[in-house]
Amino acid sequence: MNFVWLCLSSILVGVVACLDLDGCIQWNEICPNYQALGPARVLLDTGRYSARVTRSGNFSIPDVGAGTYILSVLSHDYAFEQMRVDVSNSSPTPEIKSYIVGTPLMSPSVVLSYPVVFTPRHKNNYFQPRESFNLLGMFRNPMMMIMVLTGVLVVGMPYIMKNLDPQTLEELQGQQAKVASLQNSVPNGSLTSGLSPLLAAEEESKPLKSSANGSTVQQRRAGRNNKRR
Repeated sequence: MNFVWLCLSSILVGVVACLDLDGCIQWNEICPNYQALGPARVLLDTGRYSARVTRSGNFSIPDVGAGTYILSVLSHDYAFEQMRVDVSNSSPTPEIKSYIVGTPLMSPSVVLSYPVVFTPRHKNNYFQPRESFNLLGMFRNPMMMIMVLTGVLVVGMPYIMKNLDPQTLEELQGQQAKVASLQNSVPNGSLTSGLSPLLAAEEESKPLKSSANGSTVQQRRAGRNNKRR
């Protein structure tokens, strides 16, 4: 007799401890029907328990034991929110709560209604559309800006040179010749020969400065002598 009661009590405990988790997918403008959804499954703890979504959008996971689970929808084309399911021996229905990925499992959250209702949030986009030709974006490229500026200088330089006075033009051509000789001497290894024109130009400018300084000193001395007289 005791054995029979023991068997009956174990059966009753098993019945109370396990329940069926029911729910559905609510169609909306993002996912209007089962044909758009395609094959999908509802998972508890990433596959510990699972059920297939029927054409009507319903699902039922049988014999779910007591515990805390994460309920999710596995779909190729659509994304759904996840939920926390608390199954207790003291309650005939599970407790459904919202769950945010990355947060602690037992953190306080909003209690939702039962049966479970999943709503498609957005459609997964696996392909990026090809960008069309953008003329403004091309000219915003730094390399393109440098090329345009170089082209403007090449085209406008003859006009600028033509409007210069002969003395300024001669000085500019002399500086360009010196820089070109320096650039040509670097690959050949004769750096001193390239620097000699620049050094010679500096030496020529020094006597001019000294003579100018000497003349100013002489003028000052002559002015002092005139004052004394």
